Amino acid sequence: MEKIDTLNALSALAHDVRLDIFRLLIKAEPEGMIAGDIAAALDIRANTLSNNLNILSSAGLVRSVREGRAIRYFAEIGTMRDLLVFLMEDCCGGREDICLPMLNKTCR
Repeated sequence: MEKIDTLNALSALAHDVRLDIFRLLIKAEPEGMIAGDIAAALDIRANTLSNNLNILSSAGLVRSVREGRAIRYFAEIGTMRDLLVFLMEDCCGGREDICLPMLNKTCR
């Protein structure tokens, strides 16, 4: 992941509603969620949801699939993995005894 992509992803997640949306979609993997279900679960208006999903999508954190009249959204796990790898690339000077417990907690 390039530095600019990292900044775009972090910027997209640096908002309470977008962070809630992304975390909800992570929990909904691999099925994803219909937009209306996301709005209901987070108690937000459809237009607010749409704007925030567009920002997350532009940052590569969310993808969508049309299902008839509905749109199903999915978290882009690969992008989040790449973001975490970028952030942890030089973790603790390569000392696995420090990094592995943190990574194991994240990946359980």
